[in-house]
Amino acid sequence: MKINLQKLSTKNLATLAQRLINSSKTGNYTIVENHPLLLSLIVSYQNYDTVYTKLTYSGKGKEVATADKERDVAFSNMKAFLNGYRKLTSVANYQDAEVLYGVFRTFGLSLDLMSYSAETAQLKKLIEELEKPENILRITNLSLTSAFDDLKTKHQAFEVIFAEQAEANADLRQLSSATSTRKELEKVLRSYLNFITAMKDLPDWSNLYYDLNEIVKASRNSTLLTNKGENPN
Repeated sequence: MKINLQKLSTKNLATLAQRLINSSKTGNYTIVENHPLLLSLIVSYQNYDTVYTKLTYSGKGKEVATADKERDVAFSNMKAFLNGYRKLTSVANYQDAEVLYGVFRTFGLSLDLMSYSAETAQLKKLIEELEKPENILRITNLSLTSAFDDLKTKHQAFEVIFAEQAEANADLRQLSSATSTRKELEKVLRSYLNFITAMKDLPDWSNLYYDLNEIVKASRNSTLLTNKGENPN
């Protein structure tokens, strides 16, 4: 059973291991079902399956970006309103808009362009300042309560999803690297196939050998089809 395991794709290597395990444990080959090499292959495959199905990152990147965009929009809308209103000196409460815009200026009129962490820190301080009684009164005078609540909600939502991403990435870093896990699976697979090949002439092992050999040939042929420049012979 000859096959270059290193040439198999990540997915095809997992498929090969899974099929070999399933065929070995159909119940037709009790002689091998509790063999240490097969048990070792099962453990190695499970470890590999856990790692290779994980994304390099948590997969929450798009969710984080969306949540950040939503809080940016809420921030920009409120800032734009205050900037426009404060210039209308003929309308009531324009001074409130001037004061609140000054608060925005203090913590950064462009904080929505900062990094996630920097924006989170500044936005938290901005919200805390806006929640002071005197500023809440100004917000009420300008009928901005809903807009301010929306900003707080969007910011809180971002913090939740960002924390989830950080936790997920921490979990990923604790997994064995995909490279080392793959090498281990290749090693165990090779040992198992060599063992079955060595036993193929014994009556109780020949059928298992031929079954597994068909699986290996199918895997090898699928690799050849994706490498058109390689001679299948």
